[in-house]
Amino acid sequence: MTTGYSLYGLAVRILEMEPIARDSTRTEAAVSVSLVDKGEDRIRRMFGAIAPTYDLLNHVLSLNIDRWWRWRTTRLAPPTGAGPILDLCTGTGDLAFAYHRAAKGRVPIVGADFCQEMLDHARKKAERKRLADGIRFIQADAQRLPFAGDLFQIVCVAFGLRNVTDTDRGIAEMVRVARPGGKVAILEFSKPRGSVFGKLYQWYFRYLLPRVGQLISRSRDQAYHYLPQSVQQFPDGEALAERLRSHGLTDVKYHPFTFGIATLYVGSKQIA
Repeated sequence: MTTGYSLYGLAVRILEMEPIARDSTRTEAAVSVSLVDKGEDRIRRMFGAIAPTYDLLNHVLSLNIDRWWRWRTTRLAPPTGAGPILDLCTGTGDLAFAYHRAAKGRVPIVGADFCQEMLDHARKKAERKRLADGIRFIQADAQRLPFAGDLFQIVCVAFGLRNVTDTDRGIAEMVRVARPGGKVAILEFSKPRGSVFGKLYQWYFRYLLPRVGQLISRSRDQAYHYLPQSVQQFPDGEALAERLRSHGLTDVKYHPFTFGIATLYVGSKQIA
Protein backbone atom coordinates (compact mmCIF):
# COMPACT_ATOMS: atom_id res chain seq x y z
CA MET A 1 0.00 0.00 0.00
CA THR A 2 1.46 3.34 -1.02
CA THR A 3 -0.77 5.76 0.86
CA GLY A 4 1.59 6.19 3.80
CA TYR A 5 -1.11 5.22 6.34
CA SER A 6 -0.30 2.42 8.78
CA LEU A 7 -3.25 0.83 10.56
CA TYR A 8 -2.03 2.26 13.86
CA GLY A 9 -1.54 5.72 12.39
CA LEU A 10 -4.95 5.59 10.76
CA ALA A 11 -6.60 4.61 14.05
CA VAL A 12 -4.89 7.49 15.85
CA ARG A 13 -6.01 9.98 13.22
CA ILE A 14 -9.61 8.72 13.43
CA LEU A 15 -9.57 9.10 17.21
CA GLU A 16 -8.26 12.64 16.79
CA MET A 17 -11.29 13.35 14.62
CA GLU A 18 -13.76 12.11 17.27
CA PRO A 19 -14.88 15.59 18.37
CA ILE A 20 -16.66 15.83 15.02
CA ALA A 21 -19.24 13.36 16.37
CA ARG A 22 -20.03 15.76 19.22
CA ASP A 23 -20.87 18.75 17.02
CA SER A 24 -24.15 20.46 17.76
CA THR A 25 -27.38 19.15 16.25
CA ARG A 26 -27.79 22.40 14.35
CA THR A 27 -24.37 22.03 12.68
CA GLU A 28 -25.03 18.37 11.78
CA ALA A 29 -28.40 19.26 10.25
CA ALA A 30 -26.86 22.07 8.20
CA VAL A 31 -24.17 19.73 6.88
CA SER A 32 -26.75 17.07 5.98
CA VAL A 33 -28.67 19.48 3.79
CA SER A 34 -25.60 20.34 1.74
CA LEU A 35 -24.34 16.76 1.50
CA VAL A 36 -27.34 15.49 -0.46
CA ASP A 37 -26.89 18.11 -3.18
CA LYS A 38 -26.72 16.12 -6.44
CA GLY A 39 -26.17 19.05 -8.78
CA GLU A 40 -24.24 17.99 -11.86
CA ASP A 41 -21.36 20.42 -11.33
CA ARG A 42 -20.92 19.34 -7.71
CA ILE A 43 -21.01 15.61 -8.50
CA ARG A 44 -18.51 16.00 -11.34
CA ARG A 45 -16.16 18.10 -9.19
CA MET A 46 -16.47 15.79 -6.18
CA PHE A 47 -15.66 12.59 -8.06
CA GLY A 48 -12.91 14.28 -10.04
CA ALA A 49 -11.20 15.26 -6.79
CA ILE A 50 -11.31 11.76 -5.27
CA ALA A 51 -10.31 9.92 -8.46
CA PRO A 52 -6.68 9.33 -7.30
CA THR A 53 -7.80 7.44 -4.16
CA TYR A 54 -11.10 6.05 -5.47
CA ASP A 55 -9.96 2.47 -6.11
CA LEU A 56 -8.00 2.22 -2.87
CA LEU A 57 -10.92 3.38 -0.76
CA ASN A 58 -13.45 1.20 -2.59
CA HIS A 59 -11.44 -1.90 -1.79
CA VAL A 60 -10.37 -0.92 1.72
CA LEU A 61 -13.75 0.31 2.93
CA SER A 62 -15.57 -2.72 1.51
CA LEU A 63 -12.86 -5.15 2.70
CA ASN A 64 -12.45 -6.08 -0.99
CA ILE A 65 -15.99 -7.48 -1.14
CA ASP A 66 -16.82 -5.02 -3.93
CA ARG A 67 -14.76 -7.19 -6.31
CA TRP A 68 -17.04 -10.15 -5.58
CA TRP A 69 -20.14 -8.00 -6.03
CA ARG A 70 -19.03 -7.06 -9.55
CA TRP A 71 -18.07 -10.64 -10.39
CA ARG A 72 -21.49 -11.81 -9.20
CA THR A 73 -23.15 -9.17 -11.35
CA THR A 74 -21.55 -10.64 -14.46
CA ARG A 75 -22.93 -14.06 -13.49
CA LEU A 76 -26.50 -12.95 -12.80
CA ALA A 77 -26.59 -10.74 -15.91
CA PRO A 78 -24.17 -12.64 -18.17
CA PRO A 79 -23.08 -11.60 -21.65
CA THR A 80 -24.60 -13.61 -24.50
CA GLY A 81 -23.81 -13.42 -28.18
CA ALA A 82 -21.68 -10.68 -29.70
CA GLY A 83 -23.69 -7.54 -28.86
CA PRO A 84 -21.88 -4.66 -27.13
CA ILE A 85 -22.12 -3.90 -23.41
CA LEU A 86 -22.38 -0.44 -21.84
CA ASP A 87 -21.05 0.24 -18.34
CA LEU A 88 -22.63 3.52 -17.29
CA CYS A 89 -21.07 5.80 -14.64
CA THR A 90 -18.06 3.55 -15.13
CA GLY A 91 -15.76 5.51 -12.80
CA THR A 92 -12.36 3.85 -13.02
CA GLY A 93 -13.80 0.96 -15.04
CA ASP A 94 -13.98 -1.97 -12.62
CA LEU A 95 -17.34 -3.29 -13.82
CA ALA A 96 -16.30 -2.82 -17.45
CA PHE A 97 -13.18 -4.90 -16.75
CA ALA A 98 -15.29 -7.55 -15.00
CA TYR A 99 -17.53 -7.85 -18.06
CA HIS A 100 -14.51 -8.01 -20.35
CA ARG A 101 -13.29 -11.02 -18.36
CA ALA A 102 -16.75 -12.60 -18.31
CA ALA A 103 -17.04 -12.27 -22.10
CA LYS A 104 -13.45 -13.52 -22.56
CA GLY A 105 -12.67 -10.40 -24.56
CA ARG A 106 -15.07 -11.34 -27.36
CA VAL A 107 -17.62 -8.56 -26.85
CA PRO A 108 -17.17 -4.80 -27.44
CA ILE A 109 -17.45 -2.94 -24.13
CA VAL A 110 -17.99 0.78 -23.63
CA GLY A 111 -17.39 2.52 -20.31
CA ALA A 112 -19.08 5.93 -20.04
CA ASP A 113 -18.73 8.58 -17.35
CA PHE A 114 -19.12 12.35 -17.27
CA CYS A 115 -16.08 12.82 -14.99
CA GLN A 116 -12.90 13.14 -17.05
CA GLU A 117 -10.57 12.47 -14.12
CA MET A 118 -12.21 9.11 -13.47
CA LEU A 119 -11.92 8.20 -17.14
CA ASP A 120 -8.22 9.11 -17.13
CA HIS A 121 -7.65 6.53 -14.39
CA ALA A 122 -9.81 3.95 -16.20
CA ARG A 123 -7.75 4.33 -19.38
CA LYS A 124 -4.48 4.00 -17.45
CA LYS A 125 -5.77 0.80 -15.84
CA ALA A 126 -6.77 -0.52 -19.25
CA GLU A 127 -3.26 0.15 -20.56
CA ARG A 128 -1.68 -1.61 -17.58
CA LYS A 129 -3.98 -4.59 -18.11
CA ARG A 130 -3.31 -4.46 -21.86
CA LEU A 131 -7.02 -4.06 -22.52
CA ALA A 132 -6.93 -0.67 -24.23
CA ASP A 133 -8.13 -2.25 -27.48
CA GLY A 134 -10.95 -4.21 -25.86
CA ILE A 135 -12.69 -1.48 -23.85
CA ARG A 136 -13.53 1.99 -25.08
CA PHE A 137 -13.93 4.72 -22.47
CA ILE A 138 -15.87 7.85 -23.40
CA GLN A 139 -17.09 10.95 -21.60
CA ALA A 140 -20.89 11.02 -21.53
CA ASP A 141 -23.72 12.16 -19.27
CA ALA A 142 -25.99 9.34 -18.06
CA GLN A 143 -28.99 11.62 -18.59
CA ARG A 144 -28.14 12.33 -22.24
CA LEU A 145 -26.38 9.32 -23.73
CA PRO A 146 -24.81 9.79 -27.18
CA PHE A 147 -25.92 6.37 -28.45
CA ALA A 148 -28.64 5.15 -30.78
CA GLY A 149 -31.52 3.27 -29.21
CA ASP A 150 -31.78 -0.52 -29.05
CA LEU A 151 -28.00 -1.00 -29.20
CA PHE A 152 -26.54 -2.79 -26.16
CA GLN A 153 -27.17 -6.35 -24.98
CA ILE A 154 -26.45 -5.23 -21.39
CA VAL A 155 -26.57 -1.75 -19.91
CA CYS A 156 -25.12 -1.81 -16.40
CA VAL A 157 -24.13 0.59 -13.66
CA ALA A 158 -22.35 -0.02 -10.35
CA PHE A 159 -22.85 2.41 -7.48
CA GLY A 160 -23.57 5.30 -9.82
CA LEU A 161 -27.30 5.55 -10.41
CA ARG A 162 -27.98 7.27 -7.08
CA ASN A 163 -25.51 10.00 -8.09
CA VAL A 164 -27.36 10.86 -11.30
CA THR A 165 -29.14 14.16 -10.77
CA ASP A 166 -32.41 12.95 -12.32
CA THR A 167 -32.70 9.26 -11.44
CA ASP A 168 -35.70 8.61 -13.68
CA ARG A 169 -34.03 10.23 -16.65
CA GLY A 170 -30.97 8.05 -16.09
CA ILE A 171 -33.09 4.89 -15.96
CA ALA A 172 -35.01 5.95 -19.07
CA GLU A 173 -31.74 6.39 -20.97
CA MET A 174 -30.49 2.98 -19.87
CA VAL A 175 -33.70 1.39 -21.15
CA ARG A 176 -33.61 3.38 -24.39
CA VAL A 177 -30.14 2.24 -25.44
CA ALA A 178 -30.68 -1.41 -24.41
CA ARG A 179 -31.70 -3.67 -27.25
CA PRO A 180 -35.10 -5.41 -27.12
CA GLY A 181 -34.66 -8.49 -24.95
CA GLY A 182 -31.48 -7.00 -23.49
CA LYS A 183 -30.72 -6.58 -19.80
CA VAL A 184 -30.52 -3.54 -17.56
CA ALA A 185 -28.40 -4.32 -14.47
CA ILE A 186 -28.03 -1.92 -11.56
CA LEU A 187 -25.67 -2.67 -8.67
CA GLU A 188 -26.24 -0.23 -5.84
CA PHE A 189 -25.78 0.15 -2.11
CA SER A 190 -28.81 -0.74 -0.01
CA LYS A 191 -29.77 -0.72 3.64
CA PRO A 192 -29.34 -3.94 5.67
CA ARG A 193 -32.45 -4.58 7.79
CA GLY A 194 -31.15 -7.13 10.30
CA SER A 195 -31.64 -6.06 13.91
CA VAL A 196 -28.02 -6.78 14.90
CA PHE A 197 -25.99 -6.62 11.69
CA GLY A 198 -28.12 -3.78 10.33
CA LYS A 199 -27.43 -1.57 13.35
CA LEU A 200 -23.73 -2.44 13.38
CA TYR A 201 -23.38 -1.70 9.68
CA GLN A 202 -25.31 1.57 9.97
CA TRP A 203 -22.87 2.69 12.65
CA TYR A 204 -19.91 1.77 10.44
CA PHE A 205 -21.47 3.34 7.34
CA ARG A 206 -22.58 6.59 8.96
CA TYR A 207 -19.69 7.24 11.34
CA LEU A 208 -16.50 5.25 10.72
CA LEU A 209 -16.52 5.01 6.91
CA PRO A 210 -16.88 8.79 6.37
CA ARG A 211 -13.97 9.54 8.68
CA VAL A 212 -11.63 7.03 7.05
CA GLY A 213 -12.68 8.11 3.56
CA GLN A 214 -12.32 11.80 4.36
CA LEU A 215 -8.97 11.28 6.02
CA ILE A 216 -7.47 9.55 2.98
CA SER A 217 -9.24 11.40 0.17
CA ARG A 218 -9.09 14.92 1.67
CA SER A 219 -12.25 15.66 -0.29
CA ARG A 220 -13.21 19.33 -0.15
CA ASP A 221 -16.77 18.34 -1.04
CA GLN A 222 -17.00 15.85 1.85
CA ALA A 223 -17.46 12.98 -0.62
CA TYR A 224 -17.40 10.24 2.01
CA HIS A 225 -19.95 12.05 4.16
CA TYR A 226 -22.12 12.43 1.06
CA LEU A 227 -21.96 8.65 0.47
CA PRO A 228 -24.09 7.47 3.44
CA GLN A 229 -26.45 10.42 3.04
CA SER A 230 -27.09 9.59 -0.61
CA VAL A 231 -27.66 5.90 0.18
CA GLN A 232 -30.13 6.70 2.96
CA GLN A 233 -32.23 8.82 0.61
CA PHE A 234 -32.11 6.45 -2.38
CA PRO A 235 -34.84 3.80 -2.85
CA ASP A 236 -33.83 0.17 -2.49
CA GLY A 237 -35.40 -3.28 -2.59
CA GLU A 238 -38.93 -3.44 -3.93
CA ALA A 239 -39.17 0.37 -4.15
CA LEU A 240 -36.37 0.55 -6.75
CA ALA A 241 -37.58 -2.61 -8.50
CA GLU A 242 -41.02 -1.04 -8.96
CA ARG A 243 -39.40 2.11 -10.31
CA LEU A 244 -37.64 0.02 -12.94
CA ARG A 245 -40.92 -1.64 -13.88
CA SER A 246 -42.49 1.79 -14.34
CA HIS A 247 -39.93 2.40 -17.08
CA GLY A 248 -41.11 -0.67 -18.99
CA LEU A 249 -38.63 -3.27 -17.78
CA THR A 250 -40.04 -6.77 -17.33
CA ASP A 251 -39.06 -9.75 -15.19
CA VAL A 252 -37.37 -7.39 -12.72
CA LYS A 253 -35.57 -9.27 -9.95
CA TYR A 254 -33.28 -8.07 -7.21
CA HIS A 255 -30.52 -9.96 -5.44
CA PRO A 256 -29.22 -8.73 -2.06
CA PHE A 257 -25.47 -9.20 -1.57
CA THR A 258 -23.61 -9.57 1.76
CA PHE A 259 -26.59 -9.27 4.13
CA GLY A 260 -28.11 -6.51 2.01
CA ILE A 261 -25.17 -4.08 1.98
CA ALA A 262 -25.50 -4.00 -1.81
CA THR A 263 -28.26 -5.18 -4.13
CA LEU A 264 -28.26 -6.10 -7.82
CA TYR A 265 -31.39 -5.28 -9.83
CA VAL A 266 -31.85 -6.93 -13.22
CA GLY A 267 -34.67 -6.35 -15.68
CA SER A 268 -35.31 -7.07 -19.36
CA LYS A 269 -36.32 -4.64 -22.09
CA GLN A 270 -39.53 -5.68 -23.77
CA ILE A 271 -39.42 -7.10 -27.26
CA ALA A 272 -41.81 -5.09 -29.40
